[in-house]
Amino acid sequence: MPNTDNLVIEIGPGLGDLTEKLLEKRRVTAIEIDKDLCEILKEKFPDLNLICEDVLKLWHDSLADEKYDLIANLPYYIATNIILKALKDKNAQNILVLIQKEVADKFLAKPGDKNYGSLAIIAQSVADVKKEFDIPPGAFVPAPKVMSTVISFSKFKESFDEEFAKFLRQAFSNPRKTLKKNLSVYKFNPGDFGLAETVRPHQVDISTFFRLFSALKERSENGKRKRNKSSRSD
Repeated sequence: MPNTDNLVIEIGPGLGDLTEKLLEKRRVTAIEIDKDLCEILKEKFPDLNLICEDVLKLWHDSLADEKYDLIANLPYYIATNIILKALKDKNAQNILVLIQKEVADKFLAKPGDKNYGSLAIIAQSVADVKKEFDIPPGAFVPAPKVMSTVISFSKFKESFDEEFAKFLRQAFSNPRKTLKKNLSVYKFNPGDFGLAETVRPHQVDISTFFRLFSALKERSENGKRKRNKSSRSD
């Protein structure tokens, strides 16, 4: 758990085993979607700030009106969405989650790795991302069929640029094709940036993607200004 005085928001506390430990050290808000589990938690922790709702329906700009640290055990189908929302949430400062190893690897990947893509770049552009440890299937009852990983995100920026994220999704729209092909909508020429014609998206580091995004965005805005100026003169 991050060593801060921030509020802790726990998503999916279940029966409250971790919640109990957290309450010994921090202020905790727990969000649980399962109504039966909520009744158990209310009885077990009468003073707990418990929200019995779907976290995704609650989550608009921020989960809290103050700085907080997020802790969660996330199922595969929701993990990526929750992590991206926390990275976008300006009040979320630290994120500690247990997720499927396959998902964790996508956030941890480096240029050249097979899992390197937009998720890794978005996460690493706003946070220090660290693999804490793996947990084998046998540690759970019943045992899942996959390895799990505890991963942490310590944010050094409040949020990420949604335009940049959209640009990255386009850049990795077809990982097997060249970056030039994927970014053809931007009329991208790799040679203008010292890149090979055959370079593929997984071979490009984060700082270069930032440079490409800034330059192509500026080019697009300049083109719009010229077109607007031309239409007014007509």
